[in-house]
Amino acid sequence: MITFTETVISGGGNTTGIAVPVDTWHELTPAKRAAVTATVAGYEYRTTVGWYKGAFMLSISSEVRAKAGVALGDTIEVSLELDTAERVIEPPSDLADALATDAAAAAAWQKLPPSHKKAHVASIESAKTDATRERRVAAAIEKLTAP
Repeated sequence: MITFTETVISGGGNTTGIAVPVDTWHELTPAKRAAVTATVAGYEYRTTVGWYKGAFMLSISSEVRAKAGVALGDTIEVSLELDTAERVIEPPSDLADALATDAAAAAAWQKLPPSHKKAHVASIESAKTDATRERRVAAAIEKLTAP
């Protein structure tokens, strides 16, 4: 585990994060990208640190900022630990049913990285009507089976 203090910075647009000092990062791993468990101002979450615009960056989403009680410009303590646990993203029941009837889509789903699975799940679960949800499930299946 590594612990350091840094300032929450803007990555442009709506994104914010923490630049992980290179020497500090290399105490944890030589990799340019790694899954980690991050503790930001006492709030723990799973994410990935990667090389972005010449620095190792830890993304801090608006949800994480709200739960941790931090904002752009705050200087905070951060702890990172390599996360080797499998990341399992379960599809909602209607998507799971659709995957069960389409072997190609199911195989493609299994190959997706967790972040892509989460994007499909979030899109489907944010639908406000049943019709929109059905369209989004169909769109996910179509994307998964596209050449």
